[in-house]
Amino acid sequence: MFELIPFERRGNRVSAYDPFRMFDEMERNFFGGNNHQTVSMFRTDVIDTGDAFVLDAELPGFKKEDIKIDVENDCLTISAERKVDEEEKQKNFIKRERFYGSFSRSFDVSGVNVDGIEAAYNDGILKLTMPKKVETIPASRRLEIK
Repeated sequence: MFELIPFERRGNRVSAYDPFRMFDEMERNFFGGNNHQTVSMFRTDVIDTGDAFVLDAELPGFKKEDIKIDVENDCLTISAERKVDEEEKQKNFIKRERFYGSFSRSFDVSGVNVDGIEAAYNDGILKLTMPKKVETIPASRRLEIK
C-alpha cells in the first residue's frame, strides 16, 4: 500500500516516487551492484534514423583501446575493461567510488548490414552507426505449363 504513495520521506528530504526503483534494486542485488569490482551493464540509447540504427553507449573514463566490439552470428557484443593501476593499489583510500572491472552488453543485429557498421568514441560516448539490411524482393515470374 505504501509503495503507491507518490512521495516518500527520507529524513527531511522528499523524493519523487520511482516505479523502476524496485527493478534497479533487484538488478543490483542479482548482479552484485553493491560490489564495485564488477559491473555488468552500461546505459545505451538506440535510435532508428530510417535507413540505420544509431546506438549510443555511455562508457565514461575508458580509453578507446579498452573497448572491444565483436559481431558473431547476428549478435553484436560491446565489452570494455578498466584495470586498477599498481600505483592506485598502494594508496590508502578513505572512500572509493570509481568502478573497475569488466563491462559487457550484447545486442541482436539480425536486421543490420554488419559489414557497414561504423564506430566512433568521443567524450565517453561510443556511437555505432548500423545500416539496416536492404530488403530484397524476390523476382516474380510466370511459369509456362507444358
